[in-house]
Amino acid sequence: MRTVTLLRAIVLVSLLVSARQAAAQETAVPPPAGLQCLDDAWWTGPMLAAGAGSLPRGHFLIEPYVYDAHAGSTHGVGSLTYLLYGLANRVTVGMIPTMGLNVLRDGTNSSGVGIGDVAATAQYRLTQFRQGNWLPTTSLVVQESFPTGKYDQLGHRPSDGLGSGAYTTTVSLYAQTYFWLRNGRILRMRFDASQSFSNDVSVQGVSVYGTGDGFRGRAKPGNSMLLDASWEYSMTRSWVLALDVMYRHGDATHVLGRDALSSSEIQQSTGTSDAFGFAPGVEFSWKPTIGVLLAARVIPTGHNTTSSITPAIAINIVR
Repeated sequence: MRTVTLLRAIVLVSLLVSARQAAAQETAVPPPAGLQCLDDAWWTGPMLAAGAGSLPRGHFLIEPYVYDAHAGSTHGVGSLTYLLYGLANRVTVGMIPTMGLNVLRDGTNSSGVGIGDVAATAQYRLTQFRQGNWLPTTSLVVQESFPTGKYDQLGHRPSDGLGSGAYTTTVSLYAQTYFWLRNGRILRMRFDASQSFSNDVSVQGVSVYGTGDGFRGRAKPGNSMLLDASWEYSMTRSWVLALDVMYRHGDATHVLGRDALSSSEIQQSTGTSDAFGFAPGVEFSWKPTIGVLLAARVIPTGHNTTSSITPAIAINIVR
């Protein structure tokens, strides 16, 4: 029911903002005297909330992230890279490859840097923010994650597991707007809502789903919902303070099969999970098209959620 409600909301809001945009004034209004101009604020974007704007046709964005996720006795060094291209003035397409390496305090580390799951994304801009108009920039986004990362038959190195083995479809609605504070500086706000669906997968042996060496069966990753709001304060043209606040709900992941070694039936469920988190960051851009982000995501202990902290650095390049 939660999934159906969110999807209906995403579709309804998309239709409403599309209709409103058709009647909206398309000309930008120059800011009153004393207020910062939009062109005088350079952004890289915060750590978590993606932008609702589309790339101009023929332009591209490259944004590699490098992070180190610490959770319990494990930390995982990884990277993900946004490779986006402006296919049309309202349409942006791209890929998001990932890589990683797990280091365990009380276990065997990954055998080396491995490839994680790869995602393809398509974004359609519904509306465009205009100075003097309340309507934010909004986009409808569909992302498909492909199971390119290793996830089962891990043997004595479960830390080699960097994927899910599942095809995962994510439908999102992104929104972005701007506010002018009393001191004349700009505060940019984003709000993203996403719902993900995964298919069930065949699992053999040791896997990321906690199965043992003799296991033969299937796993059904739980669907998930993510809400993320961010604020970016333009201190100067080049320096920006950023903050993300996120909430994630995950449905239970189910595992069903048999242990070939003992001939016993195995049935497991992780239960649902809930996580709240935040990610403060600092952005610095030395050109309007090139900038760097330093940030850290912090997730306290939650319902079926281990506390974690993930520092990251990213470089944002637009051409």
